[in-house]
Amino acid sequence: MPLTLLRQLLDIIAPRLCCACGRRLNYNEVVFCATCMMRLPRTPFLQHPYDNEMAQTFWGRVAHFEKAYAFIYHQPHSDSARAVYKIKYFDMPDIGVDIGEIMGKMMKEARFTDDIDVILPVPLAKERKRQRGFNQSEMIAQGISYATGIRVVTGAVSRVSFHGSQTKRDRQGRTENVENAFRLKNGKLVTGKHVLIVDDIVTTGATIVAMAKQITQLPGVRVSVAAIGFAGERIYANSDDKDEEDNIFSQ
Repeated sequence: MPLTLLRQLLDIIAPRLCCACGRRLNYNEVVFCATCMMRLPRTPFLQHPYDNEMAQTFWGRVAHFEKAYAFIYHQPHSDSARAVYKIKYFDMPDIGVDIGEIMGKMMKEARFTDDIDVILPVPLAKERKRQRGFNQSEMIAQGISYATGIRVVTGAVSRVSFHGSQTKRDRQGRTENVENAFRLKNGKLVTGKHVLIVDDIVTTGATIVAMAKQITQLPGVRVSVAAIGFAGERIYANSDDKDEEDNIFSQ
């Protein structure tokens, strides 16, 4: 049976809905309807991957840092943010894979991934992963891998502690919260490689900085970063909803 016909039949049985507006998706639409896809607050980061607002977040903080890309600008409680919430809080990991694949295709087309050797998703603490049932960053990484053919590695770094949500913390609080949260587990998986660290949302970059410190102590490691959304301190500080987001979703 042709894939398009199978998708149409499945959509009749279990219609897929746009993550932004809730409209029923056509068989050739993924995650977002065509209208919402056009309205997404896309970043221009693929045009200048080595020097953009997200890359600058890591300058001087991550050794051997290369480049950064985020699919959209993240604004809490916006229509575009609903996809991230559905992945993390409403048990829809497949959305993470789908968005990762969209990102991967765009990154490949822009040649962002030409020199990437492995994809390393930000790990969750064991207890956190057990509660959620999956790691959203792994889902995103898997989608990027499908589109690019680059291998995902999950055993290089482990998360040894979780001290609550980052959502309501300022830059200093976020940094202190994750400062010793990661431990190098199997450095052979990333030694000498250009590593793409994948997360869902980047705000201050504290989580990625703490994780990167574990792998950049190894010889020959270079680091790049990809995420669904970039909030940035300026964007997030101007949001009136950050406290409400933490109360509702309790990350």
